[in-house]
Amino acid sequence: QVQLVESGGGLVQAGGSLRLSCAASRSLLSFKTMAWYRQAPGEKRELVASMSSGGDTTYADSVKGRFTISVGSAKNAMYLQMNSLKPEDTAVYYCNSNGSRWDYWGQGTQVTVSS
Repeated sequence: QVQLVESGGGLVQAGGSLRLSCAASRSLLSFKTMAWYRQAPGEKRELVASMSSGGDTTYADSVKGRFTISVGSAKNAMYLQMNSLKPEDTAVYYCNSNGSRWDYWGQGTQVTVSS
């Protein structure tokens, strides 16, 4: 079993930036997708950004141009750079990594954007 641990969340004013990190307990060389999701109170969990093993990235329309996903070269960490944050970005952010035989989730980190 692999543990994913997020960090970097916190309270920030609108327009500010945060960088979320997700550390894996071991390298995930055979991953298919690395992704960030978020869940706001009373809402469904939604995909924020993802990166395939080939390096292709996808973003939710609401974060395009503001957020950037990246994966460390050792494939044991992923990051989410969040710029120009808005109050509607407030949520618990989860990292996810999946392969052909596994699907791992972190415990989540709270991001709160004040207006």
